[in-house]
Amino acid sequence: MTQFHLTCKNWTRAIACFDSESTDGYATNKGKGESDRTMAKPVIMTVDDDPEVLRAIARDLQREYGDRFRVLRAESGAVALEALQQLKLRNQGVALFLVDQRMPQMSGVEFLEQALSLFPNTKRALLTAYADTDAAIRAINTTQIDYYLMKPWDPPEESLYPVLDDLLDDWLASFRPPFEGIRVIGNRWSPHSHQLKDFLARNQVPFEWLDIELSQEAQQLITYADCHQRHLPLVLFPDGTKIEKPTNIQVAEKIGLQTQAGKPFYDLIIVGGGPAGLAAAVYGASEGLHTVMVEREAPGGQAGTSSRIENYLGFPVGLSGSDLARRAVTQARRFGVEILTPQEVTGIRVQDQYRFITFADGSEISCHALILALGVSWRRLDVPGLDRLTGAGVYYGAAQTEALSCQDEDVYIIGGANSAGQAAMHFSKYARQVTMLVRGDSLTKSMSQYLIDQIEATPNITVQVHSSVVEAKGETSLEGLTIANTMTEEMQTVGATSLFIFIGAVPRTQWLDGTIMRDERGFIITGPDLKQDGHRPKGWTLERDPFLLETNIPGVFAVGDVRHGSVKRVASGVGEGSICVQFVHQYLSKVV
Repeated sequence: MTQFHLTCKNWTRAIACFDSESTDGYATNKGKGESDRTMAKPVIMTVDDDPEVLRAIARDLQREYGDRFRVLRAESGAVALEALQQLKLRNQGVALFLVDQRMPQMSGVEFLEQALSLFPNTKRALLTAYADTDAAIRAINTTQIDYYLMKPWDPPEESLYPVLDDLLDDWLASFRPPFEGIRVIGNRWSPHSHQLKDFLARNQVPFEWLDIELSQEAQQLITYADCHQRHLPLVLFPDGTKIEKPTNIQVAEKIGLQTQAGKPFYDLIIVGGGPAGLAAAVYGASEGLHTVMVEREAPGGQAGTSSRIENYLGFPVGLSGSDLARRAVTQARRFGVEILTPQEVTGIRVQDQYRFITFADGSEISCHALILALGVSWRRLDVPGLDRLTGAGVYYGAAQTEALSCQDEDVYIIGGANSAGQAAMHFSKYARQVTMLVRGDSLTKSMSQYLIDQIEATPNITVQVHSSVVEAKGETSLEGLTIANTMTEEMQTVGATSLFIFIGAVPRTQWLDGTIMRDERGFIITGPDLKQDGHRPKGWTLERDPFLLETNIPGVFAVGDVRHGSVKRVASGVGEGSICVQFVHQYLSKVV
């Protein structure tokens, strides 16, 4: 849980906080446990322009309710409204307003009328002098004020607490604790919003999504945050801070993900955090190697986006890719692996027995052994309209963050392999209809039989064979698709708001040009495949042949989907990552 302190300096204008000697310590920095408990408390706010009265009522409230509620006080209605906007941005609950009626500039009733739009379910009570009794009674009848209390209220045990107890008990009966994590405000059809949601979800960071077109609360919040719609997405953090149009790096640093290496040198560096990279990290660190893993997007890689993996050994009922990634990350960290995410590697160089990697910001770290577990990316489909609408209705991969948005809509999926089948099963839980567009004549050539059986048994999934998309329609978001039958050449135009594409994978290895040997498609060549006409690769200086998973540079290995000739399955990637560590040990035994 993100930690923050509610102190005077947090507000735009001065709002009086409790003195530092108060039992709850709102004006002091406390330990983590105490701060976390404080954060969860609903607020009681009292407003009065008389400093002595304000101190007295705040003191009595703190004494009776301070163990269950945060007591805040403000010297005017204007200051209190600013504080309430900050509480709204932090998603804090407010249980009770206790407000003086006779204040300059803004009376108690006027304040409560405005506060109602911010916190409509909060209980409202007026503090009045005898002369204001008639005004208080009228306020109860006209502005939904729950109660009025007379000044002075001594003794509070008889004149104050019984009334407030009833009001607070009534409020607590219907209170649902607000979400205390990150909130993201954006537009469903914004590629930047999609990218941000996908980054948070894949890194296992809970967040609340608010669509600016559908949520009145979202519209209020951007007003309070002084954010224009063109600066969305807006990220609100529990400590009251905000970032407009953030990069993944900005969000990662704010939420505490490690983006920079802790040391300049490691025994083993792993580039890529998919199943192969995570397995190598676990085995490397568990066997005593000082290990760091660098991931460009989120641990789990492409497999981490799978909605359901049912043929992975040891999980008879299956597990999601995100669950597999979460378990693996926990295991790796338990063994002391440093995980840098999001962080991109842009180069490799060799100097004596050391291997260096260069990050996108130009910094470097070095190691004795390096494992490339880069994985692959979805191949882009060259069809008019798709590039323009990517992230705005057109998505590559499962994009599970968009599933809820597809409720009762028609979803189209391009692809006929396991990843497409898993996505179809997942989206069938939300969408009205899921249509799979397959170029071939059936699913049997590329999909596991268990998935075929599940798809056939799901009534709202249709498999449309001999079909391909030839055009995507829409200006700012996907509105329709033109589908061609490759046998009859018949064209069909359908309305569509969501298209998910799974048409094969390509490696992102261009940055290895001139360093690591690759095949014509960009996959990394390793082991025996490096030999040409019985000769070792050019520049190879060792007396031995390259190990099974070793590249043309000694001490640099490749595992998983990025390796030439690999089996594109999660289990095989895990297997390669784990056995590669044995070759790393053999290499290190000769050079270290």
